[in-house]
Amino acid sequence: MINQLLLSYSRGEQIFGIYILLISLVGFVLMGIDKYKASKEKWRIQELTFMAISFIGGSVGIMIGMIIFKHKINKKKFSIGVPLIYIFNLIVNRVIIYYL
Repeated sequence: MINQLLLSYSRGEQIFGIYILLISLVGFVLMGIDKYKASKEKWRIQELTFMAISFIGGSVGIMIGMIIFKHKINKKKFSIGVPLIYIFNLIVNRVIIYYL
């Protein structure tokens, strides 16, 4: 079943999908790490890093991390910015897939 699903996409679309999955996973893991470091009052990951990862396709992972870890949900930069970047990503992803 998974093979059929994968074969219905071009090679470029498959690679792009894997990229989005991996960058989202990176964003999710970094949110968890930052939440842990915040609770231990250790060195933190810069907010710019989260925004950059979100911008290059990891917005889904960042948003899921915000919800699961209850981290940075009260900051407007994240509660408004990341969903807006997600919408931007959706548009860009559709354009990229159209041309693949």
